[in-house]
Amino acid sequence: MLPNRTGWLPLLAAFVGVAGVTVLLVALLTNIFERKQEARQPFVRLVEVSEQTADPKVWGQNWPLEYDSYLKTSLATTTRYGGRGLGASDGGLAEQKLDKEPWLRRVFAGYAFAIDYRDRRGHSYALFDQEQTRRVTERKQPGAGLQCHASNLPLYRFARQGDVTKGFVLVSGMPYQEARNMKDDKGQPLIQHSVACLDCHDPKTMTLRVTRPAFIAGIKVLRAAQGIADFEPNRDATRQEMRSFVCGQCHVEYYFKGDAKTVTYPWANGVRVEEIEAYYEKEGFTDWIHAETGTKVLKAQHPEFEVWQQGIHSRAGVACADCHMPYERVGALKVSDHWVRSPLLNINRACQTCHAVAEKELEARVMTIQDRHHALLQRAAKATTDMLDAIVAAKATGAFEGDLRPAQTLHRKAQWRLDFVAAENSMGFHAPQELARILGEAIDYARQGQREAERVTRRK
Repeated sequence: MLPNRTGWLPLLAAFVGVAGVTVLLVALLTNIFERKQEARQPFVRLVEVSEQTADPKVWGQNWPLEYDSYLKTSLATTTRYGGRGLGASDGGLAEQKLDKEPWLRRVFAGYAFAIDYRDRRGHSYALFDQEQTRRVTERKQPGAGLQCHASNLPLYRFARQGDVTKGFVLVSGMPYQEARNMKDDKGQPLIQHSVACLDCHDPKTMTLRVTRPAFIAGIKVLRAAQGIADFEPNRDATRQEMRSFVCGQCHVEYYFKGDAKTVTYPWANGVRVEEIEAYYEKEGFTDWIHAETGTKVLKAQHPEFEVWQQGIHSRAGVACADCHMPYERVGALKVSDHWVRSPLLNINRACQTCHAVAEKELEARVMTIQDRHHALLQRAAKATTDMLDAIVAAKATGAFEGDLRPAQTLHRKAQWRLDFVAAENSMGFHAPQELARILGEAIDYARQGQREAERVTRRK
């Protein structure tokens, strides 16, 4: 009788199956173990970085994932209302906003922004764009402008023998080119790089920190106005707050105070447009005298930090980095994307982490806000230029300065609100209701100013 060989087949199949499952389980456990080990040591310190290491390429040897994404800030990105490429036809500069929005030349008449005002682009260009703008090459500017366009801690330390705050004050009052070209004891330039790793991270621990003395002083004043005494951001802020503070160091409204030209954030009353205006009125501050109307007017910078605080995302605890530098998974690591850019270019990770809505729907919501905001902005600009025309016409009649003062007072208020919104780089998204309110006031003040000037003309 032949042996029943087929009886072994099920046993063999079972053995092979168990062996296969065992191999897969071992591979899975090995992978899990390796990923855990990888997560425990998120980086390997191949080189030492210090408070003097401003070159991001050196940091990149230890943190290559973050550095690789940082390098992408040199790429051209485009949304409907910002980032119009590299402008290679214009010497590599960003697109000229004065050509896109001719009314800007009118509102900035007599000021440096009337000769050169470029569109925004990535952090890699912060220093280059400042050095190339005609506002710097053709007009005298203070070293204060370097506070947010360069990795400047080595400069501040060297200027005052290790004291960053005193060095910052000294550099602020220097002529721009003198500060820009300062060298250390070895003859090496102290400013060589745009905004980079050193400006937001402690080189020993990699923890987030704020390094700009003007912000440290400004946020202390703001917290005091909010009833929080002796606030020190690097000591008292939560990590989530720091994920906005590191951005708020530079994306803010500021001015150069006094003869020393010290960079100062006008937050003693708060961060709303009328609170900052009241601060400037009390200080008696004026940026320049308008060339057409003779009005003492103000220039807003880029008040993203102030506006964001008045929007729904801020109230919900969402930080700047959550949207502009969202986390991504690389193996077992959770890495913050250092390609700082518009969330519209990265909706999946920037928006859908919180919003369980289709990408096209989220994009449509944003564009609705921005389109309506842009339309309202243009109406405010038209009201403002109509006011300028009316004041110029009144001056042409030989009107006395006292006759024009009511119209000029309204001019200052209208233009400050228009510029506060136009200079803020979210096209309304950071706080739609607040910015619509401000533009409504700008239109109202501009039309009142136009009416006052027309009354003077009729009397003359």
